Amino acid sequence: MREECKHFQSRTYDSGEVARFCRLDLAPDAPWKCPEDCPSYAPRYADVGWDHGSLVEPAIEDMPDVPDGEAASLLDAAEEIVTAVGPDVLAEVRRDEERSGRRWWRRRR
Repeated sequence: MREECKHFQSRTYDSGEVARFCRLDLAPDAPWKCPEDCPSYAPRYADVGWDHGSLVEPAIEDMPDVPDGEAASLLDAAEEIVTAVGPDVLAEVRRDEERSGRRWWRRRR
């Protein structure tokens, strides 16, 4: 991935897992590489207001051996699975909130 692109984003979770991706979802082989002729590539000019940690990000894993185009279709299938269960998970969370009578946010009066 082109880390100098303004659409590149990276997140490190408590488990140490790192997610690297294009915010515009234009990199079918993410997190390993961007398209060479990406029409939305734009260099990041400044990191204004960002806090940079002292830790070094882990190296990107090697790209798996998959034929061209199959990585994108595999990731699309995984995205469809996650999207399909989203409404069920949201409904379950709302049911739990109604049972407990509490919300995750509180109003200040």
